[in-house]
Amino acid sequence: MSLGYEALRHGAAWLDLSARGRVLVRGRDRARLLHAITSNEIKKMTPGTGCYAFLLNPQGRIQADLSVFCFDDHFLLDTEPELGEKVRLHIKRYIIADQVELEDVTAGTAAIGLEGPGAAAILTALGAPVPASDYRHEPWDDATVAAVTVTGQPGVRIFCPAEKSVAMAHQLEAAGAVAASAEDARLVRIENGRPRYGEDIRETSLPQETQQMHGVSFNKGCYLGQEIVERIRAQGRVNKKLTRVVLEGAEAPTAGTKMTVDGAEAEVTSAIVSPASGEVIALAYVRQR
Repeated sequence: MSLGYEALRHGAAWLDLSARGRVLVRGRDRARLLHAITSNEIKKMTPGTGCYAFLLNPQGRIQADLSVFCFDDHFLLDTEPELGEKVRLHIKRYIIADQVELEDVTAGTAAIGLEGPGAAAILTALGAPVPASDYRHEPWDDATVAAVTVTGQPGVRIFCPAEKSVAMAHQLEAAGAVAASAEDARLVRIENGRPRYGEDIRETSLPQETQQMHGVSFNKGCYLGQEIVERIRAQGRVNKKLTRVVLEGAEAPTAGTKMTVDGAEAEVTSAIVSPASGEVIALAYVRQR
């Protein structure tokens, strides 16, 4: 077991997440526009709050997922590395008469994850804020500390100017955080059953299939793709659901492997051998019966 994996599981680890896409949304119509094209409640957000949301197409298929953070005069959108430009262009397509400006700030900013059960203690030791609930965020000097993680472990994401990223990592290490790799994070993510867009969530996926319903509001007004999402809710079911499963055997199957899970057809999207338990843990779309 690597030190990074151990720290994510039992202590605190820092992760370089600066490759993730970050887009600022400004302008007086920013909340109205984002409300109309995302799956979650945006208009009622207040500075310091955030949420998880999907961008859907008119057929209700997920084009991207993102964390949305509300500030006094803008929103910050945080998404997977390969989705930054796709998210910006998707939003731009729906700016018609709206007073909305988009800025890709990926290059000028950094994102550092601090994840693991010991993350809060390290923040406290450094005099940093500890956001009280998921997706809340607070300022810390010229940085922002947001309660969101890639692994599903307790922790935060620290956004700061790109030129401060090395110093920030050193500060976290000095307080006891251990550097963890992308592979360490992937192991823990899958152990925790946390899906990733591009690997487990696909362009063809429907929100209900992913079981990530904290990304959907059923109380907001009309939004892009809503008709399909509501129709599925009315029907009460989808044909398959993304599920964390423990598989027999000693080797992790490759993505796309078809198998049977508890008598139901399943397709694996990601799988690992857990360093802690030795079990083969997978995320798979399991057919509902």
